[in-house]
Amino acid sequence: MRKVSMKKVSEVLRFHFKLEMSIRQSANASNISKSTASDYCKRFKELGISIDSFISLNEEQQENLFYPKKIKVYTGTQSATSKVMPDCNYIHNELKKKKVTLALLHDEYKEQNPNNYYSYTQFREYYSRFKKVLNPSMKQVHLVGEKVFVDYSGLTIPIVNQTTGEVTTSQIFVAVLGSSGYTYVHATYSQKQRDFILSHTLAYDFFGGVPTIVVPDNLKSAVIKNNKDGVVINEAYAALARHYNMAVQPARPYKPKDKSKAEQGVQGIQRWILARFRNRTFFSVDELNDAISILLDIYNNKIVKRFGKSRTQMFEELDKPALNPIPANRYVYREFKIATVSISYHIFLEGCEYSVPFKYLSKKVEARYSSQTVEIYYKNTLIATHPKLHFKGSVSTLAEHMPKSHEHQHLKTNPGSFLNWANKIGINTVSWVKKEFEKVEHAPNVYSKLNAILSLAKIYGNYELDLAIGYAQIHNVTNTASIKSILDKKLYLNSPANNTSVDTQVFNTHDNLRGNIYQ
Repeated sequence: MRKVSMKKVSEVLRFHFKLEMSIRQSANASNISKSTASDYCKRFKELGISIDSFISLNEEQQENLFYPKKIKVYTGTQSATSKVMPDCNYIHNELKKKKVTLALLHDEYKEQNPNNYYSYTQFREYYSRFKKVLNPSMKQVHLVGEKVFVDYSGLTIPIVNQTTGEVTTSQIFVAVLGSSGYTYVHATYSQKQRDFILSHTLAYDFFGGVPTIVVPDNLKSAVIKNNKDGVVINEAYAALARHYNMAVQPARPYKPKDKSKAEQGVQGIQRWILARFRNRTFFSVDELNDAISILLDIYNNKIVKRFGKSRTQMFEELDKPALNPIPANRYVYREFKIATVSISYHIFLEGCEYSVPFKYLSKKVEARYSSQTVEIYYKNTLIATHPKLHFKGSVSTLAEHMPKSHEHQHLKTNPGSFLNWANKIGINTVSWVKKEFEKVEHAPNVYSKLNAILSLAKIYGNYELDLAIGYAQIHNVTNTASIKSILDKKLYLNSPANNTSVDTQVFNTHDNLRGNIYQ
């Protein structure tokens, strides 16, 4: 078998064995073929471990278990058994329950009417006619507790700033349960990921449980790519789904039936809720949400004529008993970033630096961060945790991440190597390097900057770079881009000699320059 990402394999197994989704559903949610998903599930069964144990392993451990043993193809089988008028409303609602088929319902219908029943063919025909007269968006049969459809209303509500009079438009998030049509509505200031995910967590609280699958439209906050080449889910949205033990199954582009429930819910709340606010002024989204909550109860309690029940009643009977429980720990919104560990064994994140154990030097790691913490992972294994820094230029370095002293002595990158390098370029450069080291408590924190600046000598030459650094010191210029700009524009040619701006003491120019900077 060709090796693939263990994250993909793990998701397929989670969908099938933990969420009890079918092989086909698991394959669709993971954007792989049904046969491949079946292979993964069969191979997993041969391992003889629980799904929770497998998920708890890091990717390397999972891969060691999963490969290189050959996976046998598994093909599941589905059994189905297939002149009082059938109750088509009842049939429609019963089919939303897991493992309920028309054939089973026909058997029950025959048992209730042993001497006066329609054949299975006629029974099926009556139900088919019933579906045709339903609203087109209701023709699909959604299993109870299986799906929630989410989208934003195209209709927005203005929010007026009482102080400045400035008007902004609130975004209206709508979540609709597939089986009952029970609806949740939430207003936010934007459709940005932070607001999008907050709306989800509030929706699940409102429902009092979690469906198996969430079906979003192709919003950037949810889906990075959804085309013939595959589906790529935004990592923050995927993390939300993992926390709630759900699968993400985006609506296919140009396939309106995939999101018909969401569209129906959007139309409903536009007509019955948002339209009522057309002559009302709101001064905050909190005020708007308070007004929405009152009308939302009325909307969900309205009788749906074709079913003779309200959405609330159908929710209590159908979806609510089938929803999965909400996790005890509330979801904490995190953002994600792939970073390469620098020569100072730190990663750069939003203008700040965070250390990782020295052995991960030059490795690609994943940072998962909230407003409080930064967690750094290598192959899904946590290797470092830091408090989140909020001022650019701040550095968090843990002592246990530093290399051992004997290892540090053999590094090509140490204060002495940079000073020797600078000494070959010129007097201004040596002075500048010493000052850069004096600015920090932990020398490796400036290695990347020094390397970037001193490497410019390969492009511009030692003499030109030394003049440019002298000019930069006169004008208190410190960042890399600005020094490169000085070189490109040759600004140092219009300035007094740079050697008047720095300490002109005699430097020892032999190859092993030493000094207090080493101590």
